[in-house]
Amino acid sequence: MQIDVPATLGATLRGARRVVVFTGAGMSAESGVPTFRDDLTGLWSRFDAERLATPEAFHADPDLVWGWYEWRRARVRRAEPNPGHLATAEIETLVPGSVVITQNVDDLHERAGSRAPIHLHGSLFAPRCIGEDAHPADVPDTDPGDGGRIPPPRCTHCGALVRPGVVWFGEQLPIAALNAAVEAASSCDVLLTVGTSGVVYPAAEIPRIAMLSGAMVIQVNPEPTPLDRICAVNLRGTAAQVLPALIASAR
Repeated sequence: MQIDVPATLGATLRGARRVVVFTGAGMSAESGVPTFRDDLTGLWSRFDAERLATPEAFHADPDLVWGWYEWRRARVRRAEPNPGHLATAEIETLVPGSVVITQNVDDLHERAGSRAPIHLHGSLFAPRCIGEDAHPADVPDTDPGDGGRIPPPRCTHCGALVRPGVVWFGEQLPIAALNAAVEAASSCDVLLTVGTSGVVYPAAEIPRIAMLSGAMVIQVNPEPTPLDRICAVNLRGTAAQVLPALIASAR
């Protein structure tokens, strides 16, 4: 699909002091990574995703919850960054000081070359212990096969169980990540919101913060979203289609 990007957007991108790229599930979907609600196939098809993604579920049946997240983590490892991820990393090179903020829990931005994306909802690749002074934990790679119960490892520091490093229902976003995202959105010239529905809060406030701070907000999405009305430009297409074209217009 040929995407026509106005030349003025390329000039705007090229002249920006700081760009924020804010990504959602649509970005990873183009690499074959399903959303967590859709990631229930095979042995997992009889489960409700929202009942697996809570602290209560983990404490009630840690082997079941850890097994599902290990299965998801293995699926992400088999995925590859798509042209949208690569173009995002190129934006960081084009406009030094730019920031990637993602709602996704995979590592595709990192593998595409983004330096330090802010993960608002945590990461499948950043497990941590459940101790009172929670800290990151190293976890050996396992092969979950078709899925099933896998006992979670113990923290080598304190002996507590290790949990997935994602934000579950009923949990707050990590305060450091949220503060960094708000600071970046408040101080950018351009914010690209890519592949996100704009309905998951508080993450959905990030484009609005940028708009209220005077930034140009550009949306990349194949479908209309609630963010349409606050965006200066709405580019209809996927990340893999639009972002490379945007980069080409900025060269």
